[in-house]
Amino acid sequence: MKHLFLACFALITLRVSAQTKKVSDVAKFNSMTVDLGKVKVGTPVTGTFVVTNISTTPIVIQDVQPSCGCTKSDFTKEPIQPGKTGTITATYNAAAVGNFNKSVYVKFADINEQIALNIVGTVTASTTPQTATTKTGN
Repeated sequence: MKHLFLACFALITLRVSAQTKKVSDVAKFNSMTVDLGKVKVGTPVTGTFVVTNISTTPIVIQDVQPSCGCTKSDFTKEPIQPGKTGTITATYNAAAVGNFNKSVYVKFADINEQIALNIVGTVTASTTPQTATTKTGN
C-alpha cells in the first residue's frame, strides 16, 4: 500500500510540474515589443518577432490571437527544434491617424501560460498635400 501511495504521489508531482512550465523555460524572444515608428495612413505595417527554442525538445506554437480585428497574425507552424528559431508576425491595418499599441497573444503547446507581444508606432497623415480647387467666376 505504501508503494502504491508513493507511485501515485510521484505521478501527481510529475504532472503538476509539467503543467507549471513557463514560456521562459522553453523560448526566448528577440523582443517583446517591436516599434514600427511612423507609418502612413492606409499602409498596413508588419512587426516580426523571432523566437528561439532554448529547451532540449522541440516546441510548437499552438496559437496566436491578435487583440483586435485591425491586426492579423501568422506564425511558424512546424515544431521549432532545440537551438532553432521560428517567427511570429503581427500586421496592423494603419487605417486611423494616431498612436497604436496592438498585441498578439501567443500560446505554446503543453504550456498553460500565454504571453503578449506588442507592436507600437504612430500612423501619420499622407505626405501628399491635398489641394483644394476653388472656382471663381464673374
